[in-house]
Amino acid sequence: MAVAVGAVAGIGAIVFDAASQAVRYVALESIAGYVPIEPAGESRIIPAKTHTSVAPVKLIAVMAVGGLLSGLIVLRFAPEAEGHGTDAAIAAFHHKRGYIRPIVPPIKLISSALTIGTGGSGGREGPITQIGAGFGSLLATLAKLPARDRRILSAVGMSAGIGAIFRVPLAGALFAAEILYKSADLEADVIVPAAVASTVSYSIFSFWLPTEIRFMPLFGKQLQFQMSSAMELLPMTILAFVLVAAAVLFIKVFYGLHRWFKVSKIPAWLRPVLGASLAGVFGLILYWSQHNDAHALGVLATGYGVLQIALTEPASLGWGLLAALAIFKILTTSMTISSGGSGGIFGPSMVIGGFTGAAVGLVLHHFWPSLVPQPQIFAIVGMAGFFAGAARAPISTIILVGEMTGDYALLLPTMWVSTLCFVLCHKWTLYDEQLPSRLDSPAHRGDFLVDVLEGITVADVKLEERTPVFQGMPLGEIVQLVAASHQNYFPVVDAAGGLVGIFTSDDVRSHLFNDVVWQLANARDIMATRIISVTPEDDLNTALRKFTELNLDELPVIDPNNSARLLGMLRRHDVIGRYNKKLSEYHQETAIHS
Repeated sequence: MAVAVGAVAGIGAIVFDAASQAVRYVALESIAGYVPIEPAGESRIIPAKTHTSVAPVKLIAVMAVGGLLSGLIVLRFAPEAEGHGTDAAIAAFHHKRGYIRPIVPPIKLISSALTIGTGGSGGREGPITQIGAGFGSLLATLAKLPARDRRILSAVGMSAGIGAIFRVPLAGALFAAEILYKSADLEADVIVPAAVASTVSYSIFSFWLPTEIRFMPLFGKQLQFQMSSAMELLPMTILAFVLVAAAVLFIKVFYGLHRWFKVSKIPAWLRPVLGASLAGVFGLILYWSQHNDAHALGVLATGYGVLQIALTEPASLGWGLLAALAIFKILTTSMTISSGGSGGIFGPSMVIGGFTGAAVGLVLHHFWPSLVPQPQIFAIVGMAGFFAGAARAPISTIILVGEMTGDYALLLPTMWVSTLCFVLCHKWTLYDEQLPSRLDSPAHRGDFLVDVLEGITVADVKLEERTPVFQGMPLGEIVQLVAASHQNYFPVVDAAGGLVGIFTSDDVRSHLFNDVVWQLANARDIMATRIISVTPEDDLNTALRKFTELNLDELPVIDPNNSARLLGMLRRHDVIGRYNKKLSEYHQETAIHS
């Protein structure tokens, strides 16, 4: 099945590449007169037009029409194909048992080809990940596999898509396993089948390319740089902080515009038109400010060709233009995708990171030429660090940039900067649907268990009354109370009766043979002030997760309007009992209907 998913992802990458090139030739090049620069490892199926000049009005018109067509197709056939597709695939894994509607992949392919082909700033990974994930989901559904296997196959499809379109089979195998969570957590079951699928998709897509660039990295083979001293890690640390600032800016602008478009009174079909048009305006502003330098239009479409220059000869662009390219790429990508346009944000992230790294490298080279002899290194490392922090995926990104550039000699600085960015960006992420860890994913709480317990709240379960202990009660009295009581959890209250802490009988037992402190210590000295609690409105899934996090047997239930008011104690035993009862009822209903 992984081989089949990889084959479909590879073919899908070919179809998407051909479609986006065709749209670009007809609209962006023939009508608007803008011929984007190609990276070293790319090929064209149609020869580029020569002797063209950019027509500003036509460029904005082309981008507006692309936004209009893309928006109408998505709204009419598959609204979930809006925006960047990787987030939708992540959401399907966690919350939809890996299910993706079969119509989503082709709609995503068409709408993204229209968006990117007409100059919209977006990445190719969005449609390709949804094509692979969608076929994996469909294959598992047709084979009537359980939800666990459907989730795995959908994630495998994501990996295969990345491995094909960016020609990074190893990073592709790790990408989907890592991108699902904000923390340094991996979906280990995905890695082996993803490696199979990514190998197949990469091989199929590579044979679509001309012989001279087949199996060549996306940015060619000339990016062979090497550190000359471990001292170069010092300026790399400065780079990491700049990349974190740029990543946070991108995330804030991207989702700020997304929220603005959602709450605005602009019709849904018109939002991608406005977003694409504004992206074109920003691109032209930079173009005119640079005296009609075509490199400034690298903020439109993919921007890979201008990034190629930043990776090889950043001095030819200058740090000022590179910094402007990074900032304007943030704006054009946010305008294009946040408004409802279709495309990925992985590709633009790499471009922004590369431009930022190159600009920082040139500035530091000016002040410390001996410490920063090769500014190009900063561009390569910037690509990895930016996305590692913004997308919470350090390992796959480190490998991915090495495969995209063909340069593995920079693993040390790449690891250093990517790790720093990952740690410093822990509060922010480009992917809203990422969950903190496997523990937080419904995929690992048992599919049927989630269905049963989600509909039952804490208020539906009988609460146990527990004798509260005053916070000033001496330890000697507490020892006698515990000896005479059958309860294991003792809430602690203040003079007003408000909950301030809790302790267990085990906390008291550690002091049984130390009667010297019985009159010196009191309840405040042995209680835990960090109270893990629930409210009556919480569902039993939430309660069960909190029980298992710290291996607790009882949880305080507090008033949602007054966290100091204790309503009772919820027992883990009662939650499991309620689940068993509901499960029994389900089996009885199934037997009756069958």
